[in-house]
Formats: sequence, C-alpha cells, structure tokens
Amino acid sequence: MKSLKQLTAALALAGLSTVAMAVGNPLSVHILSLQTGTPVSGVTVTLEQKEGDKWQELNHAETNAQGRVTELFPADKTFKTGDYRVVFKTGAYYQSIKQDTFFPEIPVPFRVQNAGQHYHIPLLLSPYGYSTYRGN
Repeated sequence: MKSLKQLTAALALAGLSTVAMAVGNPLSVHILSLQTGTPVSGVTVTLEQKEGDKWQELNHAETNAQGRVTELFPADKTFKTGDYRVVFKTGAYYQSIKQDTFFPEIPVPFRVQNAGQHYHIPLLLSPYGYSTYRGN
C-alpha cells in the first residue's frame, strides 16, 4: 500500500503532466455542471476562426473525465490575433443523459489580441442556463 506522501506526490505529478501537456497549446476549455458540481465529460467542442464574414472550423475535441480539453488549438497551425469562437455541443450531451436542455449548443466568440498568451474558456453549465468567462 502506498503512503500518503507517495499518493500526494503521484497526484501532484499527474496534475503537472496535464499542465505540461497544455503549456505549448494556446487554448483550453473546461466544463463544470452547476446542477451537480462535477466536471462534464463527453461534450464535443469545436474551435472556429472568423475569416471575413464566415467561420472556419479549425479543430474539434471531446471533454475528458475532468471536463477539459487541454489542447484545443491544432498543433499544425499558428495561433494568430483575430476573432475565434468555441462551440460547446451541449444538446448531444444532454440527450445522452436523457435530460432536456434549452441550449443545444453554446457558441462563445472571443478575440485574441495577444497570440503569445494562453486562453482558457471555462463553461459553467446547467440545462437552462450557462456562464462563461476568460480563465487562466
């Protein structure tokens, strides 16, 4: 059986590996349920960039067991200033848990003014409302 000190060290390393994984990627998202107070896994999130008056999909991913996508920006592209949006596909998630929702998807547009910074977009989710902000 592992000691408390060994377990604490292992958890710290696990957290560091998640942080280390995301260090090179400029964009991450996180979803927490306001209804249950737990992370929301299995939600597809798309990233789009505005080009002229149209949105161009750059990438999509699914939230993990911690409700996170730690590397949403595609590794083969250059992060530039401009207008982007993430779209949380919440309708499919709520359908999978057999619960009604008012918002089948939640688009969150945002502006990148400094491409050298990391952008984190958390979503606090309930079936009939949501809140988002720029995290870190």
